[in-house]
Amino acid sequence: MIDDNSQDKCRNERPFFEPCELPPQLQALREEVRSFLEGFSSQWSSAQRARSWDGYDPAFSRALGARGWIGMTWPKHYGGGERTALERYAVIEELLFAGAPVAAHRIADRQSGPLLLRFGAEQHRREILPRIARGELCFCIGLSEPDAGSDVASIRSRAREVDGGWLLSGTKLWTTSGHHADYMIGLFRTRGSASDRHHGLSQFLVDLRRPNIKVRPVPDLTGREHFNEITFDDVLLTRDDLIGVENEGWAQAMTELALERSGPKRFLSSVQALVHLNRAVSAEPSEESCVIVGRLVAQLVTLRKMSLSIAGMLQAGRDPTLEASIVKDRRHAKLSGISAERRRRGHHDE
Repeated sequence: MIDDNSQDKCRNERPFFEPCELPPQLQALREEVRSFLEGFSSQWSSAQRARSWDGYDPAFSRALGARGWIGMTWPKHYGGGERTALERYAVIEELLFAGAPVAAHRIADRQSGPLLLRFGAEQHRREILPRIARGELCFCIGLSEPDAGSDVASIRSRAREVDGGWLLSGTKLWTTSGHHADYMIGLFRTRGSASDRHHGLSQFLVDLRRPNIKVRPVPDLTGREHFNEITFDDVLLTRDDLIGVENEGWAQAMTELALERSGPKRFLSSVQALVHLNRAVSAEPSEESCVIVGRLVAQLVTLRKMSLSIAGMLQAGRDPTLEASIVKDRRHAKLSGISAERRRRGHHDE
C-alpha cells in the first residue's frame, strides 16, 4: 500500500521524459537557415544528402561558422553566440533534414567544445574554442580500441606521466573523421590496468599533428573510409593537455557522451533513407507499405519528442545522461527497421 506521503512525492517528481516544445518564435531562425542553405543545396546529390552527418566539407563549415551557427550556446569571449540550447537545436534540425555536410565541425560543436568549456585548461578555451566556432577545426573521439568492441571501460592505451607532460601509447579504433581531424579528445589509462574498468582513466586533448601518431583509414563494406585506426607511439603531450582531473576521465566521458547521444542526429541521420523509401512505395502504394512507412514515421516523431525533452533538460542545466542513452538505443531500433524495409524493396529504391 502507498501512503499519502509517497503519493505526494510521486506527484511532485518530474516525468522521465518531460515534454518540451520549441517556441514559435524560432520559426524566423528556421527560415533564416533555410534561406542560407538554398545557396548550397543545389550542389548536393541525393547520395551526398544521405551522408549528411559524415559529409566532410570544410568550406561549408566555415560559412556556417561565419553565420554564428557553430558554438551557438558558448560564451561570446570564447567565440560563441550565447544563444539558447533550443535555438541550437532548431538550427541543427534544419541542417540535417536538408542533408547538409556537417562532419567537418559536428563533433567539435556537439561534444568536444562543450567538454573543453567545462573541464579544459583556460589556454585551450581561449585558443581552440573560437576556432571551432569559426568552423576551422575538426575533432574526433578516442574511445574504442582493438578487441574491445563497445566495451569502452576495457581501455588499455596508456598515458604515462613524465617530466613536463605525458607520453601516450596504444591504439584507438573506429575513430570517425580521424583522417580529417586536427584534434582528438582521447580516454587513456593513467593508473592500473584494464581490469580496473572505470578507475584510473583520464581524458587528454591530443593535437594529431604531433610526431609518432599514425592514422590509418579503415574501409567499410562499401569501400568508404570514414572510420580510422589511430596509433600512438610515445606521443609527448604537455601537462595542460590533461582535460579536467586525472582519473576522473570516465565520469567526464559519460558527460560528453550524453551530448553525443541526445541531439537531432539520433533521428535525422537516416531521414533521407526514409524520404526515399516513402517516395519509392508511393509509386505503388499498398496497405502493407503504408503501414510500414507510417510505423517508421511514428518512431521518428517519438524519437524527436524524446530528443527535444533532452534539449529542454540541457536548457535547464540538468543532466540527461540516462535519457540520452535510451534515445540512442531507440534510434538504432529505428535504423534497423528502415534498413530491413529498404533491403526488402531495394529494387525500387535507387
